[in-house]
Amino acid sequence: MALTPSTMLPIGTVASDFLLPDTVSGDNLSYERVAGEQGTVIMFICNHCPYVKHVRSGLVDVAKDYRDRGIGFVAVSSNDAQTHPEDGPEAMADMAQSAKLPFPYLYDATQDMARAYRAACTPDFFVFDAQRRLVYRGRLDGATPGNAVPVTGADLRAAIDALLLGKAIPDHEQQPSIGCNIKWAA
Repeated sequence: MALTPSTMLPIGTVASDFLLPDTVSGDNLSYERVAGEQGTVIMFICNHCPYVKHVRSGLVDVAKDYRDRGIGFVAVSSNDAQTHPEDGPEAMADMAQSAKLPFPYLYDATQDMARAYRAACTPDFFVFDAQRRLVYRGRLDGATPGNAVPVTGADLRAAIDALLLGKAIPDHEQQPSIGCNIKWAA
């Protein structure tokens, strides 16, 4: 497991379009279909990463707390299922259902979405405003496996709260996420 930080996509970047299958419903979903009226959170996650497993319940809690406030949520796995079958669509659907994810869990088989968003690790978080401009990228909070920091979603919550209040999130307050690297196809 290689620890990898977020690439920290430039603030103001416009969200790229995508059309990917939701592993639970089987529907092909686009940015427009997952977007919220006030903003959208895109999370690059996977099934096997211990960093994602550590914060999974926190992801669910944040989504539940904000989805009725006009924030859309979507998770994406871009890992190569040939080398990491536990991150393939069937296993993703099983995990999404057992964890009761309150958001779609899309599979990026071509890894084009991960490249477009410059996703580097799992988990990796991106928050876009209603005009699809990036306002936050980075971590959920300071919790990692093995440290004593509780999983609260504090950093992501602060970013969403600022978005809802129409306030900018200063760049120096945005910390990169850290986790397992995206498993790129050969």
